[in-house]
Amino acid sequence: MTQQLTLAPPYPPEPGQPPEDEQGQRPDSVVDVAAATKAAAEFLAALGIRLDEDGLRDTPARMARAYAELFDPPPLRLTTFENAEGYDELVIARAIPFRTVCEHHLLPFSGVAHVGYLPAERILGLSKLARLVEHFAARPQTQERLTRQVAECLQERMLPRGAGVVLEAEHTCMTLRGVRATGATTVTSALLGSLRTDPRWRAEFFALAGVHA
Repeated sequence: MTQQLTLAPPYPPEPGQPPEDEQGQRPDSVVDVAAATKAAAEFLAALGIRLDEDGLRDTPARMARAYAELFDPPPLRLTTFENAEGYDELVIARAIPFRTVCEHHLLPFSGVAHVGYLPAERILGLSKLARLVEHFAARPQTQERLTRQVAECLQERMLPRGAGVVLEAEHTCMTLRGVRATGATTVTSALLGSLRTDPRWRAEFFALAGVHA
């Protein structure tokens, strides 16, 4: 039997509302694009950027729409299925691309996520592992929190025997400013259930994810 577990966005839509308006903004969103555009214009002007030049005239509006898109996740429905065959080995989706924004500088960081779990009574539609990462990435984040949120959601909603997440990412707040450590990669992990307590499952998860434990 198929089941759907719904993760609502931060601001759920009202019944009967369309998913987006003509500007591409969902009616349930609390984003005020006009106010964000005004604020972006003031911010850029305060940094000495002339907005009367042709290429920059519409930049505040584009900037506002870009951040609105980054911070406005759609609802997520996790489609699950009965584990009729009794599959009891690891399920891992490797190298799921993601992008989000560092909450400290509002600069992007991006990379890949490796997400896996040990099934119990139910299994998850594979595309939903990627959707889960996308859902939690659509807000200002830290890599550590994002890693933990994906793992905990998978464990709490699916009730598997274990869940694991590894994120590998490059942070532009490190590569474009400050120490300018070009090429530096940050790796974080979160292991729950048997993937945390059983050394065999832990080692197999890291091996299949392609990460040196």
